[in-house]
Amino acid sequence: MADRHTTDISEIIENQKLTLFVTGLILICTLVTFFDGFDMNVIAFVAPEVSAALHLNKLMMGNVFSVGLAGTMAGGFLFGYLGDRIGRRPSIILATISFGVLTLGLALAGSYRELVALRFLQGIGIGGLLPLAWALNIDYVPRGYQSTVVTLLMLGYTLGDSFAGPLSIWFTSYGWRSVFIFGGCAALVVTVLLIFLLPESIKFLANKNKRPDLIARFAQRLAPGRRIDASDRFVVSDELGRSGKGFRVSALFRNELRWITPLLWTAYIASSIAIFLRVSWGPTILQAIGFSRSTAAYATSISSLGGALGGLLLMRFTDTRGVISIAVFPVLTVPLLLTMGLAGIGGTPFLVMYFFLTMFLVGAHFGLHSIAGIFYPSAFRSNGAGWATSIAKIGSVIGPVIGGVVLSTHLPVRILFALLAVCPFVVGVGVFMLGLIQRRLLRRDAAQAWAEPVT
Repeated sequence: MADRHTTDISEIIENQKLTLFVTGLILICTLVTFFDGFDMNVIAFVAPEVSAALHLNKLMMGNVFSVGLAGTMAGGFLFGYLGDRIGRRPSIILATISFGVLTLGLALAGSYRELVALRFLQGIGIGGLLPLAWALNIDYVPRGYQSTVVTLLMLGYTLGDSFAGPLSIWFTSYGWRSVFIFGGCAALVVTVLLIFLLPESIKFLANKNKRPDLIARFAQRLAPGRRIDASDRFVVSDELGRSGKGFRVSALFRNELRWITPLLWTAYIASSIAIFLRVSWGPTILQAIGFSRSTAAYATSISSLGGALGGLLLMRFTDTRGVISIAVFPVLTVPLLLTMGLAGIGGTPFLVMYFFLTMFLVGAHFGLHSIAGIFYPSAFRSNGAGWATSIAKIGSVIGPVIGGVVLSTHLPVRILFALLAVCPFVVGVGVFMLGLIQRRLLRRDAAQAWAEPVT
């Protein structure tokens, strides 16, 4: 036993070339996040039909939006725990099955109470999936690509949101329930692909001392030129001494995390208020301003693609320039929101501004997603990302409620844009502070590496 060869998983991951194995992992996870985004957001596009069929007013519909987001909060906590306890792979499969089945269940809702209950339960699976997918993919890519890969996964989610508009218009000719039947069935088909194609996190297995045969197989695929055997002693050198056993929430506030976690959570909440008010009420707000339903649906979908573009623009800057680069988008968003809310601009110029607003809002939100897991070690990365995204759902729940309240009053609809300017301001301050902390930590790590003797 003393002669066992030691294989450092961290070193293999950092020095790998991006193989078909990792590319396939990213693609299958992007596919599942596509339907995660579709099933979560498509209800906003069929809200008029659902409201008419079940006799719901705007406040009741706002509650439906918010309870789904409350479900995603619970899902982040639950599946974050499961991801670090039983593994990323089984937890992702369970989350996908659950939101697929419950999306089908929405097609059977016959009353307000049934809709609220099903929407909450659906949100649990939807909210649990994203942080698990981030944690799994981060565990397979070098540090210089971690923000990029999370952004690509969020691109899948945003594309799902984008396609929800056009597909809902097409499906509603068959009745609003057909939209949920499609979304649920598609998620279950993807679940079958996950069962056959999704690997477990190699770092999770190594930290837990589980399945050395799988560790060796996955490591060999990351480093085809090396000889790796199941009898090797596998270590994760950048996480030694952090096994993740008996995770406690206090771990999220140890050492430098005592500043990082509160800043991340605060920025996340503020961003989520703006994002989910737009997601839930965007088509309705555009119609209230004077645009047709089809124009509102297509404008919302196209602007969501703009949000994906914003995230893609940020991803390499975040990996190469650090967290502080995310602050650029909130700085641009504040004056844009104030102009849209107070200047009385309409027509095509307003839609152009709406496109760029979504680009900046969603791009910054992508940036927060991309850093949600990188500050936490793999041993409790699912919990770290899960808690961050779940706490963010406080804002996700508040956002639709604010929209429902304002739309139910005699206040000008445009005032929502001016009010929301507070959110990107808070996001900008938060990520700027996180960026300064990250730079200090990187300088400290570089100094420690320089001081270590060469052996």
